[in-house]
Amino acid sequence: MPMEQRGVDTIPDEERTSGPRDLVSILLGSNLCLGVIVFGWLPPSFGLSWWESVTSIVLGTLAGTALTAPLALISLRTATNLSTSSGAQFGVRGRLVGSVVGLLLALGYSALTVWIGGDVMVSVLGRLVGMPANDMSYGVVYALLAAATVAGAVYGYRVLLALSRVLAIGMTALLALGVIAYAPHFTTAALPEAGGYLLGGFWPTWLLALVAAGLSGPIAFITLLGDYTRYISPARHSSRTVLRATWLGLTLGLLVPQLFGTFTAYAARAALDYAGPLVSASPAWYLVPLLLAASAGSVGNAGLMLYSMGLDLDAILPRASRATATYTVAVIATACVFLGHYYSSAQDAMTSFVLLLTAIGSPWAVITLIGFARCRGVYDAEALQVFNRRARGGIYWYRAGWHIPATASWALGAVVGLLAVSLPSYEGPLLSLTGGVDCSFLLSGLVGGVAYVLLTIGDPSRPEKAPARERAATDAASEAALTVTAEN
Repeated sequence: MPMEQRGVDTIPDEERTSGPRDLVSILLGSNLCLGVIVFGWLPPSFGLSWWESVTSIVLGTLAGTALTAPLALISLRTATNLSTSSGAQFGVRGRLVGSVVGLLLALGYSALTVWIGGDVMVSVLGRLVGMPANDMSYGVVYALLAAATVAGAVYGYRVLLALSRVLAIGMTALLALGVIAYAPHFTTAALPEAGGYLLGGFWPTWLLALVAAGLSGPIAFITLLGDYTRYISPARHSSRTVLRATWLGLTLGLLVPQLFGTFTAYAARAALDYAGPLVSASPAWYLVPLLLAASAGSVGNAGLMLYSMGLDLDAILPRASRATATYTVAVIATACVFLGHYYSSAQDAMTSFVLLLTAIGSPWAVITLIGFARCRGVYDAEALQVFNRRARGGIYWYRAGWHIPATASWALGAVVGLLAVSLPSYEGPLLSLTGGVDCSFLLSGLVGGVAYVLLTIGDPSRPEKAPARERAATDAASEAALTVTAEN
């Protein structure tokens, strides 16, 4: 299979041969991995019981999917990735906001996937062949996972799609076997080793789990969905069909692995750590399937994240090729794996990461969706590519390539979110207004969206009016040309 040559340029319609089934496959197959499974461990580690954990994950995932899924329709119309598409709202240079947010999201999740997958592999190999759990073992396993991930990401979308199709079937079978393997030790009671509710009470802790384990899953895809839907042609597939496929893929792709993580957390009594207890509680016959899940599943998920990172860096540095950008971010992601392993606990690192990124990503998603609704999905695909071609002008140029109201609205929403976040090592000053409950994602999205609407009321350069103005100008020019021809 040839290496993909496309970066963030517009995909020609003849190359847009994927369909809704491919979208479901890639969202399902790529998420059935330990990097997503481990998020199901967070609620039990916070001190929640089985049903408390399940409700926080399910409701958070459904709420996040409701916000995130419509973003898939934008790239369906623009034929480029979501960060570049957001140039319609933020300006062709201002869409760098989306590129940076997407880069950070994908960087964190890919590093987390390799980190957790590598830890499980080392523990499994320790039981199978007696491999010691020392620095050299972890280093070698992390490096092997990273190398395999880079190979898939560099070859691009088609290779990752083929891998996801296999993983959708293979990982489903492995997780089904896992339910059988861990069922004898399953309990629905809260784990006493967790030390009770992490935040001292049920509701604050439950809401933290809703965001950290449930909502964070769909939010991770706010800039990723377009990487896949840009290869789907709107001439052959309706928006409704693509939206349904996105809903199905995200819901199944996130709930199945996360609920498996919750189930195994209780069965393995994994309150303070996940990888070690998971392997220790596994029956001998499930060790090889667990090793396959940790290796192949991690490569599939991290490969997609790394692929997205390459696109985002390619969008930030247009002179760099997609392959070069992918190699660069792979080095950074691998460095983050080692930092996480040696200098942080999994629970603190995951919680801090998802809360911070949700706070700054939510207002970007809300503003982009408001723009999509306003323009009714009509974009000038050529004008979106001005920055990538190192040119100037176009209907999305605004002020030196930035749409100030949109950028200011995002910044305001992000700042409010960061001031309202509750992390293991930091509590924002706005928490006193919410009774100590972390509502950062809600406040950031609400403030960013409201600010954007207010700042663009009556604005003659409002982004969604641009395609209409362009069409009007084109129609006027055509009419003038016809008039001249008729007079001659």
